[in-house]
Amino acid sequence: MKHRNSVEFEVVGEYALFADPVTRVGGEKFSYQIPTYEALKGILQSCYWKPTIIWIIDEVRVMNPIQTETKGIRPIKYYNDKNDLSYYTYLKGCRYQVRAHFIWNENRPELEQDRNEHKHHNIARRMIERGGRRDIFLGTRECQGYIGPCVFGEGRGFYDDIEELSFGMMYHGITYADEAYSEETKGKMSVRLWQAVMRKGVIEFRPPWECIHRAVREMEIKRFDETLGNFTMASEEGGGIDVVDEPAL
Repeated sequence: MKHRNSVEFEVVGEYALFADPVTRVGGEKFSYQIPTYEALKGILQSCYWKPTIIWIIDEVRVMNPIQTETKGIRPIKYYNDKNDLSYYTYLKGCRYQVRAHFIWNENRPELEQDRNEHKHHNIARRMIERGGRRDIFLGTRECQGYIGPCVFGEGRGFYDDIEELSFGMMYHGITYADEAYSEETKGKMSVRLWQAVMRKGVIEFRPPWECIHRAVREMEIKRFDETLGNFTMASEEGGGIDVVDEPAL
């Protein structure tokens, strides 16, 4: 389903690591076969993020064949300055088309005056055209990615003729207190899980409120306000002035 404020973009990268949380306990990471909802949301937030909005990833299209490559890595240990040998399994030759839209963050009534759909949509589209505001990563820091606009569904994908392919229960993402969508998630940090299925190369994500969620811990909402010095408002007059988030002093 395409929304009025939808954005469509393509992201490519030589490697990706959408780590399965189960494999991270022992220090050796193994990538999921497809991008997670949270990873794609993070890519979009690297292009344009505001506390006024919440990005919803609608669907992703896998364009290239799913391939993996295992590398020997020497990560630095947390408790000393030595390193250790671990094996990380990456996805190789990644290319994805993504469609997403945004909704208002109802947990932030103090930013209600910033709810200008036309402004946020245009800024997001401009940032995607320019390759993002910050660096793009495919799951982890060492996997550099590149982003640009596209028409979702255009071009030939490797899995276009595969009727259905299931990936089982997957990590969907984390719901923080400032993006709570129900009474059970308010004031908490929760983790979400879902059943991932690809149909003809396209994975339609369930929205966060339709996933299985489990509370992890209590969490407070950080306020963004002009009076606190960590948020600056700007109008869209004169061809569109960008909105700047400023850190509190």
